[in-house]
Amino acid sequence: MTDGRYAEAVYRQTKDGRTALLVYSALDRLQACQGEDQPWFGLPLQSLQMLHDVRPFDIVYTDVYVPEERRAPEAGVPA
Repeated sequence: MTDGRYAEAVYRQTKDGRTALLVYSALDRLQACQGEDQPWFGLPLQSLQMLHDVRPFDIVYTDVYVPEERRAPEAGVPA
């Protein structure tokens, strides 16, 4: 787990141009879907509005498997 003072949410762009936030319901799901070396932080569901206020997103995807070649998000790379 990363130090919450430096935590940063990762946003992805969908194929249709929306901004997506990928969230995981448990650490084992994060590791299975994103790999074991992913930084992470816990956030209560009700705090998603805080993230939206800082940087708006269009959609939240839960427990999405990301192929290895797409695990390091880059600007403009579709989710």
